[in-house]
Amino acid sequence: MIDLYTWSTPNGRKISIALEEMDLPYTVHAINIGKGEQHQPDFLKISPNGKIPAIVDTETGIRMMESGAILLYLAQKTGKLMPAGDKYWEAVEWLMWQMGGLGPILGQVHHFVFYNKGMSEYSEERYSKEMNRLYGVLDERLAGRDFIVDDFSIVDCACFPWIARWDRQEQDLNKFANVKRWYYAVAARPAVQRGYIVPDESQSIPFPE
Repeated sequence: MIDLYTWSTPNGRKISIALEEMDLPYTVHAINIGKGEQHQPDFLKISPNGKIPAIVDTETGIRMMESGAILLYLAQKTGKLMPAGDKYWEAVEWLMWQMGGLGPILGQVHHFVFYNKGMSEYSEERYSKEMNRLYGVLDERLAGRDFIVDDFSIVDCACFPWIARWDRQEQDLNKFANVKRWYYAVAARPAVQRGYIVPDESQSIPFPE
């Protein structure tokens, strides 16, 4: 029903985790971004921005790019992983927080702290400081809650794969007790475990010591 074009990145894993949680049939098409396959003409017809993930809904013919938009589409299609009423907009709010803040900032931390450490002390300090602030925001949000919008939702699907790269961020989850508790709870979900290893089964969920 869903053709998923993806790779083993936080943004890609958002969608495979959601598809598994929604129990929605899908076919995986691995797009190796290390080899530049995201720039191939056939893929650009599906994702004009040349980024994974992307989907094609073979039932409706709809094609979509951008992970946040895809999550909203799948939630509406299945009626799953999104609350109703006022809670709907609360979920949208936190999804946008991930899309506009947590994801981009952690991506910069990966670039400067993990891949290019020592190249720019200013950048390392700037993005690590903002990363810690955002972890603090998430930790405060999770105080007294099992999940980000109370019940498990696409917001947790969106945030979890980014937090799962805590090691690349040189982050200590022990400093954020609520985030750590949430991380272990999400990681224990069988659907999350299945979705995390798409399309590379060798990359299982990491756990801090």
